[in-house]
Amino acid sequence: MSEVEIVDELRSIVGSANVDAEDEINPDVLHDESLHPAPPEVCCVVRPRTHDEVCAIARCCREAGTPMVARGSGTGLSGAAVPVDGAVLISFERMDKIIEIDLTNHVAVVEPGVTLERLDNALAGSGLYYPVHPGERSGSLGGNVATNAGGMRAVRDGVTRHHVLGLTVVLADGTSLELGGKFVKSSTGYDLVQLLIGSEGTLALVTKVIVKLSPRRDHRATLLAPFATLEEVTEAIPHLVATGVDPAILEYLDLLTMAGITAAAGLDLAIPPDVADVALAYLVVVLESTAADRLDDDAAEVAQHLAELGAIDVYELRPSVGAELIAARERAFYVAKANGATDIIDVVVPRAAVAPYLAEVSAIASRRQTFITGCGHVGDGNVHLSVFEPDELVREELLMELFRAGLDHGGAISGEHGIGTAKLSAYVALTDPVRLELERRIKAAFDPTTLLNPGRSMRGTPS
Repeated sequence: MSEVEIVDELRSIVGSANVDAEDEINPDVLHDESLHPAPPEVCCVVRPRTHDEVCAIARCCREAGTPMVARGSGTGLSGAAVPVDGAVLISFERMDKIIEIDLTNHVAVVEPGVTLERLDNALAGSGLYYPVHPGERSGSLGGNVATNAGGMRAVRDGVTRHHVLGLTVVLADGTSLELGGKFVKSSTGYDLVQLLIGSEGTLALVTKVIVKLSPRRDHRATLLAPFATLEEVTEAIPHLVATGVDPAILEYLDLLTMAGITAAAGLDLAIPPDVADVALAYLVVVLESTAADRLDDDAAEVAQHLAELGAIDVYELRPSVGAELIAARERAFYVAKANGATDIIDVVVPRAAVAPYLAEVSAIASRRQTFITGCGHVGDGNVHLSVFEPDELVREELLMELFRAGLDHGGAISGEHGIGTAKLSAYVALTDPVRLELERRIKAAFDPTTLLNPGRSMRGTPS
């Protein structure tokens, strides 16, 4: 089947207005937010509206032997949703229906194109919310499932896989499959829901998601604690977590990252000059509660602990300022990108290993004469590093060192951004060959002709 015939067939499935080919294709849909995009030449972009249309698209592509790549909102940072040459890019932007909000079972049933912002707005006034906030509210639920999105709230609320109860998917041959449901536990067979979460569109196309909702906590306090060194920040975290106060957010920012995000946001935190002059790192703690008096007690307790753990001072920010600081932190990637960062990596290590890992990062940067700044979800060991290294050869060697150091400290290459294409070579080079072979076998079981997002991560790479 020629590309023209494929396009004609897809137009008969979803309507001519919902298939773009050649000059009709918007270049913006051909990349995500990764820093090294390689714009492909795709067959076409197709926008289905129903599950049955997705099944028909998959059957068409299978018959033609044409690769399929799923796309949500394109907010990913690893190149996982960037299509390969000749592929059919399946954009789920039209599958954006909130099918059901079930207040009795505390679940929402949504199509993959529903954004986090839309779901949050739909839940307003219900007393419930979806707690996964990876930092970009325009991100789609389907994309979050594909990448197992996390974010700042993972220290308390976990990541996407902790909140997805069920999926409806389409396999590479157009077969339809329903997995899980509105129940919160099951000991029935292999847990295919969990297998598909984080698989980056390499195993199936998601057409429906059932997510678990949590009680909304309307009372919030944001504490800002400057420290003299980054090591003091990271060493304080295990002690703070052990208090049982259960912060919603625990974020560290080095001096340069804090300066960059506050300047970009036009945010003045009113930190006294004598403190600002000696503070090299900051810890941001967000506490939430269903009761104001309980929140006040928790904030006082955490402030006392921070002081005992070496904070230069502890400030409780006004609610508006606290919200602005968190919003500024969520934009840290874009600030680094605007300032010329060549790579953003998200190594994760055990919480207690953050301090020694960052010390090794500093040594690597010094040895390589490379500028690296950092922030991250220090409560769960997720270290985000902005690398500024224009020399491509040096950068490749540097990144491999940073990844290897993370593994040596008991961690993993990616804590939340995924492997995609950006970390493919490092993953293959540093991962146990037994695991790689097992993942290839899983890929072959789901997609024997390697049509779903081929060449992504380790799945579908040659053995």
